[in-house]
Formats: sequence, structure tokens, C-alpha cells
Amino acid sequence: MIQIGQSTLSLEDFAELVIKHKEVALDKAAMDKVKANFEFLKKFSSNKLIYGINTGFGPMAQYKVSEENILQLQYNLIRSHSSGSGKLMPPQLSRALMVARLNSFMQAYSGVHSEVIELLQAMINHDICPCIYEHGGVGASGDLVQLAHLGLVLIGEGEVQFEGGVYPTIEIFNRFNIKPLSIHIREGLAIINGTSAMTGIGLINIIQAKKLLNWAVLFSAMINEVVQAFDDHYSHELNIVKHHKGQNAVATTMREILKDSKMIRDRSEHLYNPDNLDQEVFEDKVQEYYSLRCVTQVLGPIYDTIAQAENVLVNELNSVNDNPVIDHVNHNIFHGGNFHGDYVSLEMDKLKIAITKLSMLCERQLNYLLNNKLNQKLPPFVNLGVLGFNFGMQGMQFTATSTVAENQTMSFPMYVHSIPNNNDNQDIVSMGCNAALMTKRVIDNSFEVLAIHLVTILQAIDYIECHDRLASVSMSLYDRVRPIFPKFVEDKAPYKNMALVKDFLENSDNIIAVK
Repeated sequence: MIQIGQSTLSLEDFAELVIKHKEVALDKAAMDKVKANFEFLKKFSSNKLIYGINTGFGPMAQYKVSEENILQLQYNLIRSHSSGSGKLMPPQLSRALMVARLNSFMQAYSGVHSEVIELLQAMINHDICPCIYEHGGVGASGDLVQLAHLGLVLIGEGEVQFEGGVYPTIEIFNRFNIKPLSIHIREGLAIINGTSAMTGIGLINIIQAKKLLNWAVLFSAMINEVVQAFDDHYSHELNIVKHHKGQNAVATTMREILKDSKMIRDRSEHLYNPDNLDQEVFEDKVQEYYSLRCVTQVLGPIYDTIAQAENVLVNELNSVNDNPVIDHVNHNIFHGGNFHGDYVSLEMDKLKIAITKLSMLCERQLNYLLNNKLNQKLPPFVNLGVLGFNFGMQGMQFTATSTVAENQTMSFPMYVHSIPNNNDNQDIVSMGCNAALMTKRVIDNSFEVLAIHLVTILQAIDYIECHDRLASVSMSLYDRVRPIFPKFVEDKAPYKNMALVKDFLENSDNIIAVK
């Protein structure tokens, strides 16, 4: 189990809960604070005008709600905002959203009854995922629409995803003897007023972006082996004079991967040979193309961008992103905008741009392998059959090229695309959930591109017959993937095997990591 409330949740803790399905345990001391926070709100709110308890919401806050209607007000809020459309989010993203919302409540500043927290714990531990739609949130008063669909499930309405199917919520609740939530004071507003959808999705994006970076570094190392590149472009001496953590982390990892390769060449043994000076035109390339030689400079900023995004989103995960903030320690309630998603939105846009650039690098490396006029080592399209009769990787290149083009188009930032709404009460918004979902699509696309890239590298290894001279890390990957996508000479439809390679890249854990 992973305990929530005792200390700050890390990205690793989040991954254990969401991806590996570890169960949630609730810290007793934190739960005591939640209960004290609720009791304070119950007493403090008596005979006072407090937003979202006895007032309308947003631009309707100037309207007082009568005492007999204040609980129904919370139900009305949840039901009216359950207005999402488009595709259902995958269960993993719904689980991520619930973990993020639970952790925010456990900070004990939301004034919720402990029943909400125990219900979220039960849903997470039974893997009951609310049906939440992609479209709806503008990320300003939080992820209102996405979180309203969570609220709908918590009160026993709507639908859930469970064991691969979609069911009425109450049917699954009854199966586990789970009692739907009864509103106590402000649980409706507390549930929907936060950044937990964009944060949960964003953290999954960061986990997957790290995998993409690790694969891109490994594939870059392998392509340098295939073309028998020189070793100085990833050397310590060259990279250390550029003072960026990411660049040097990538260079260090490439050296670790290639340390026992028998394919990489030492420049001093080849080009620094005096006999070469007698040649008017050098047969050996003095320097490789940028997609091979500038790997540390291209992937380094991507490393740094992922690290920054992780720092910001882990902070958001462990923050109070509600309004108003119920402060039982200082005996007050503070109204503001902690639900605003700008921190997440900006980081998701930066991450999206970075991953698009990663896919562009891999596409250029792929093109280098496929174009015999560039590499001067391999047949066109790494075709292991009869030229003109067979096609090799030709068809798959189209898929990689078009998918990278889609990434490039989607890289326009959502962060600067504010559209006022809510009767201009929300006159500047973050579009954070949109930003996180678009980043997820760019990441998914990039796994498709890298799958094609990897198969091309393996075909090149087979053509050159250099398996036994590869670095041990490269050789291990070759041996793991070849059973999934075997060497091919004759033309056959590759799409099913390609999907298996993509799945392997997305779900493998034992990758050499850039640190």
C-alpha cells in the first residue's frame, strides 16, 4: 500500500498507485486533521455568508441560497456540470484523477466530510473508475466538468468503467457494499473545484515522456553503432564545456550504453592518421549529420523540460487547489483562485513541444537510415529483399512522417488560448486539461514513430550482420524485440506487429534510464 497524507507524494508513489495499482492507505494523523477541518467549517459557517455554501456559484454568487436548499445546491452543482462530451478518458486517467483529488483533500483545507475521502479510497482500491469525458474543462475554476463527472459517481449516479466494461455506478457500488456520498456542507463544490484532472493526466504524461526520452537516447546510440560513428560527439570532454544538466546526462547515458560496443570508432585511430592527408576527397565522413552528431544538444533540453514539468506537477499534486480555502488552524476562510490551472497548462505545453522535437529527431534518424544516398551503407529503405520488387520499410516511413507532422501541428500552445466564459467571470482561463490531453496525444503518437524507428534499426543490424559487435545493451534490446517483430525479407502487412512493438515500448520498465 501507499500511504496518503503522511508525507509528500512523489512521482514514483503516484506511478505505484496509478500504473501498478497499489492500494491506498489513509494516514490517521492526516484524517484527524480532515475531521477537525470539517468541524471547524460546520461551526464557522453558521450565520455567515460564505461563497459556495449559502450563495450561488461563479457570477451567480450574489444570490443567497435559503437554509433549506443549501444541501440540494451541492447536488445541483454536480449534476448541472456533468456535461462532458467526446471520448471517454481511459480508466488509467480516471484513476490518476482520483488519486490527485484524494491527495488534495488530505491536505485538510477543503472542509469535506471524511466520507468523501473514504469513498475515494474504496473506488481506487477496487479499481472503480468514473466515466469522465475529454471535452468540457477550461481549467480556470479547476477542471469543473471532468470533476463533476467524478462527483456524479460519488453520489451514486452516472456510470463507471470496471473490468473492461461500462456499468451504472450504483450496480458496481452495490456489488462492493459501497454507500454513495451524502452531502454534508460543501462537498459538491470541493469535488469539482480543483486541478486534479489536468494534474493526474499531466503526471501520466511525464512518466511516459521519461520512457520516450530513454528510448530515444538508446536508439540514438544504436544508430551511431550501425553507421560506425566516431565517439567524440558524446564524449565527456566535449559535453562538459556546455553547462546544461540535460545535455551532460544524455551524453553520460550514451557513453554507458556504448562502452562495450565494437562498432563505434575512435577518431584518433582513424581520421587523425597522417596517411589520410594524402587524400583529396575523404571517403570517411569527417563529421556525421546533425541527427546523429547533435543528439546530446537536441535531447538535453528535452531532459531538462521533463524535469521541470515533474517538479511543477508534483508540487501541484501535493497542493490545495480548492476555493475557498478552509483554514482551521488560523480560524478563517480565504477566497481566491488556487483552482486556476496555469502552472499545469504551461508545463504541459512545454512538454508537448519538447516531445514533438524528440519525434522529429527520431524521424530524421529514420530518414537517414532509409536514404541510401545519405548513409551510403544500407540499401534503399533498408530493403532486405529484391530492390524494385520488394519494399522494405518504405510503407512504414509514410506513417512516421505523417504522425510527426500531426505532432508539429498540435504543438501550438493551449496556455495562450484563453477564451473568456461564465458570463465573463472566468475572463482568463488556463485550458489546462486540454493542454494535458493534447500532450498525451503527442506522446502516444511519438511511441508510434519510435516503434517504426526501432524496427528500422533492427533491419539495418541484420543487413550489416553486426549483432555480435553491438554494445551489450543494444544486443539485449535486439534480442527482446526480434521475437515481437521478426526480421522480414518478403513483403507482409506490418501493422499488427508494429502495434505490439509500440505496446512493448510503452510498457517496458527495464530501460537504461537517463539520470
